[in-house]
Amino acid sequence: MLLATNNSAEADLWLLNSCTVKNPAEDHFRNSIKKAQEGNKKVVLAGCVPQAQPRQDYLKGLSIIGVQQIDRVVEVVEETIKGHSVRLLGQKKDNGKRLGGARLDLPKIRKNPLIEIISINTGCLNACTYCKTKHARGDLASYPIEELVDRAKQSFQEGVCEIWLTSEDTGAYGRDIGTDLPTLLWKLVEAIPEGAMLRLGMTNPPYILEHLEEMAKILNHPRVYAFLHIPVQSASDSVLMDMKREYCVADFKRVVDFLKEKVPGITIATDIICGFPGETDEDFQETMKLVEQYRFPSLFINQFYPRPGTPAAKMHQVPAAVKKQRTKDLSQLFHSYNPYDHKVGERQRVLVTEESFDSNYYVAHNPFYEQVLVPKDPVLMGKMVEVNIYEAGKHFMKGQPVSDARVYTASITRPLAKGEVSGLTEEFRHAPQNGTNWKGHPSAEIPVKTSFSPWMPLQLPWQQEGSGLKILSVSLALLAVLVMLYYGGMKTEL
Repeated sequence: MLLATNNSAEADLWLLNSCTVKNPAEDHFRNSIKKAQEGNKKVVLAGCVPQAQPRQDYLKGLSIIGVQQIDRVVEVVEETIKGHSVRLLGQKKDNGKRLGGARLDLPKIRKNPLIEIISINTGCLNACTYCKTKHARGDLASYPIEELVDRAKQSFQEGVCEIWLTSEDTGAYGRDIGTDLPTLLWKLVEAIPEGAMLRLGMTNPPYILEHLEEMAKILNHPRVYAFLHIPVQSASDSVLMDMKREYCVADFKRVVDFLKEKVPGITIATDIICGFPGETDEDFQETMKLVEQYRFPSLFINQFYPRPGTPAAKMHQVPAAVKKQRTKDLSQLFHSYNPYDHKVGERQRVLVTEESFDSNYYVAHNPFYEQVLVPKDPVLMGKMVEVNIYEAGKHFMKGQPVSDARVYTASITRPLAKGEVSGLTEEFRHAPQNGTNWKGHPSAEIPVKTSFSPWMPLQLPWQQEGSGLKILSVSLALLAVLVMLYYGGMKTEL
């Protein structure tokens, strides 16, 4: 029997996913391993930390699944249960060419049955001096357009009404396989049903500069959110040079100014690192001026953490107190303006897809991917509705549905139940007699009470009676859990 549980004490094996972007994330990962070992739990590790640094002392003797090997999780779990240590860290290749990450057609469990997250490529073309993710993900490897379109179509057939495209750098898509991001996006737009929406992920300035005209046309499409995440990191050219970001501040401004002109109302999100090695007070003031000029509605502020093994870790560091103060100053500036006050009184079209953290509202997004809280009426979930905006906060607006407006059902079919496995063929989905009914057969039972945590304990042992499809159903269920963790825990910079 395989049973996923949020109660770590009940589990016999812990499957721990990881992120290597910041020190606190790795510290949490290390502490989770220690806790598992103190509880005499079997441990299987996944994600970027063990991929990038498999020889770390605290990883010795533990089983590891590499970022390109998650389809072999069943093998690793079985061997770990037997007391063996297994490490699958190799790169997958086809005729000598590096492939992308996990196969797109692997079964998985969506955190939200209405939202599909699709990684369009793995790795990147940059060599940023502060980045540890490159050590784990490697160089750019793009998925073929036809595979991405097929995955999108399958998602819509499973009731999804919103797709997020993600990667370390979406703008670099296709450069390794002779295509580009706009070509992919136009193909995907053709597959999006009425009422459903597509959201783009993070793109660095260098790789979108040459596609600005086409990107503006795509972002104006009614089924694509007018939203783009373009990290600037610093408004100082000297700091950007030390980061090896391969663009200057003028390049960033050109991208933002062009898109604001051609895509009225577009939301531009960005990232800023405070206290990068060598950053002077003058450098930081340039960053403050940039934020004051553009008043980004979404700003990810990060205090610099030196990651071991990166060039930036060997540079002269800014004192911790200075980094902390700069982070505080930038945060105060960001919170000094309210980007949505002028929208009170507007009538907006929104797509409802989630529940708010406090469980008091449903969360919707307007065409600019701005968050709009609506009444918690089950009739609204998964619907495209019109609302009147009556209140605005720093990160959200509140809307009241318009009674006489048309309501679209965004999904073209009934969404999968929460916890139901995506990607199954009809044969598996409707075959309880052969042990492959995912909702009822005990060998594939995955009760999902809440959203999954960064680690997922798995309760064992396996059922020994039966074979064939029963064992296959267990394997696919376990694989689905890891794929969900993989996409939920990878660095996406959305």
